[in-house]
Amino acid sequence: MITKDMSITDIVEKYPQTVEILMNYGMHCFGCMAARFENIEQGAMAHGINVDDLMKDLNKSLES
Repeated sequence: MITKDMSITDIVEKYPQTVEILMNYGMHCFGCMAARFENIEQGAMAHGINVDDLMKDLNKSLES
């Protein structure tokens, strides 16, 4: 399960299927230095993304 406090880089490395979801939400930041230190909630808030919707879609991708 992906949680709001996980770093963006950790999520992408552990669950590569999440890349497409992040990109669809406009978060192209997994190559950015901030992605190592920023958790998914901070990244979503910085991009004006609804964190709860993003989390739901990210975790749904783990079921596939």
